[in-house]
Amino acid sequence: MEESIAATMERHKRGLVLVITGDGKGKTTSCLGQALRSIGHGNRVLIVQFMKGEKYGEILAIEKYLSERLTAIQCGLPSFVMKENPAPLDVELAREGLKIAEKSIASGEYQMVILDEVNVAMDFGLIEVEDVVELIRNKPPMIDLVLSGRYAPEEIIELADMVSEVREIKHHYHKGVTARAGIEH
Repeated sequence: MEESIAATMERHKRGLVLVITGDGKGKTTSCLGQALRSIGHGNRVLIVQFMKGEKYGEILAIEKYLSERLTAIQCGLPSFVMKENPAPLDVELAREGLKIAEKSIASGEYQMVILDEVNVAMDFGLIEVEDVVELIRNKPPMIDLVLSGRYAPEEIIELADMVSEVREIKHHYHKGVTARAGIEH
C-alpha cells in the first residue's frame, strides 16, 4: 500500500536520534556543527556536557555569540573522572545532567538536545544505560536528540536513527604535542 503524502511528510519531520561515537577526535565538534545547522533553521538547542566542567572554547563562544539560541550546561568537574573510582560528586553531577536533559526535553523549549559525552558517562557507570534508553524512548516525537562520546552502548546504537563512528588514524598527541586552546579545548 502506498504511503500518503501527509504520512510521508510527517515521517520526515520526526525527530531523530543521532549517535556520534568512536576513539577519534571530533565527536564534540560534530555535535557543535549539528547545533549550528539547527540554529540556522531558527531552532533552539541545548547542549548538556557530561564530565566536563572546564570552560572550553565552545562554551566561551556560546556565551559570547550564540546564547540567544544555544544553551550549554556543564555537568562535571574541571578534572578527569577516574573510571574505576569516580568521585561521588562526579556521579552526582552526571545524574543531575540527565535530570536536566529529561526536564528540558519534556519542556518543548528546545528542538534539539545534545548529550555530549553521555556515552562515556554510561561506560564509567556515572549514569545507567537503562535511564538513557528510557529518555530516548520517552522523548517527544519532534525533538532531535544527539548523543556523543566513546563507547556507545549497543542498546543506544540499536535505538538510534543514525550512528557515526569517528576513528583515530593519526593524532598529534602521539608526537608529543599537548592539547591546545582552539583545537582540543
